[in-house]
Amino acid sequence: MSTPTSFPRWRMASRILAAIVGGYALAYGSTAFLSVYLPLARPDRVVFASLLCFAVWTAAAIYAFAARSTGRSWLWLIGLTTVLCLAAFLPGELRVRP
Repeated sequence: MSTPTSFPRWRMASRILAAIVGGYALAYGSTAFLSVYLPLARPDRVVFASLLCFAVWTAAAIYAFAARSTGRSWLWLIGLTTVLCLAAFLPGELRVRP
């Protein structure tokens, strides 16, 4: 049997996991995407994308706690991560995969 206070704990734990794990995944996806598509030399693309990933992770963590529901935060984080990773790893003709 669960107590009335256990549900907010699970929701808070889910938001914390979304901020840490989902934010990390989104930062990785954005780093991979920017490393492929930025119009710079390869070393500059990688450095710029790596530096920008810290801001992406921070924004994802803030969004994980600002979203109206935990499901919505997970949905956005997983959706954006999937789109960015697919866009980064599918174009084989570019030959510039990270």
